[in-house]
Amino acid sequence: MHATLDHVMMRVEDLEESLDWYKTYLDYEEYGRWEAETFTNVYLAPPDKHDDGAMLELTYNHDDRSYDMGDAWGHIAVRCDDVYDAYEELLDQGVEDYRDPDSCGGSYAFVTDPDGHEIEIVERDHGAKWSLDHTMVRVEDADAAIGWYTRKLEYDLFRREEFDDFALYFLKPEDAAPEEMSVELTYNYDGRSYELGDAWGHLAVRADDLHEDWDTLMARHAEDYRDPESCDDRYAFTKTNDGHEVELLEQ
Repeated sequence: MHATLDHVMMRVEDLEESLDWYKTYLDYEEYGRWEAETFTNVYLAPPDKHDDGAMLELTYNHDDRSYDMGDAWGHIAVRCDDVYDAYEELLDQGVEDYRDPDSCGGSYAFVTDPDGHEIEIVERDHGAKWSLDHTMVRVEDADAAIGWYTRKLEYDLFRREEFDDFALYFLKPEDAAPEEMSVELTYNYDGRSYELGDAWGHLAVRADDLHEDWDTLMARHAEDYRDPESCDDRYAFTKTNDGHEVELLEQ
């Protein structure tokens, strides 16, 4: 099971406003759209996305509900060549000043989209500009969370940063291309717990064969949350030990 990260899903309250934001400021284009009776899903990424690069899925529910951000999901991160130039470019275009590079030690910065989802800007020497670099989630037990991704999805821990009061762990599939999105696990040492909220939806990983890969996850004691049959044999869902939803999707 290679489990390339295919997309990260976020819920939005005004689809057209969100689409305009991502298309205007990050130069994203639509890669697909699913119009259902009660919701719409739109998939976005830079026009020169790598074949194994991840997309952003925006989900708009037609009942005009609002969402709770929670704190168990942190942010998505997008790539640039120079964080100062990229941040100034966004401000010049009209993006609101949120956390500039100087406030972040000069190595990254943050903006927010119309719904308040945080977007980190990171310097990378690979990948298309504004392509998705990682998605950060907060975990309550670092050992258990790392174990989940390495045992269930066969991910590699390829980078770690440990500080006085927190640690960051980055994982993605073995032999993944640099352009592939990774998962950043943030572990705070103070023993806090987190609320999932509903403004964030899920991570999605690609399956070579939906049913075979689902059976593999079940054999590895992943949570049987929404099996392929319950999803019309189009996809399936499990959950991490922290409750983050992970979709299994056959291309």
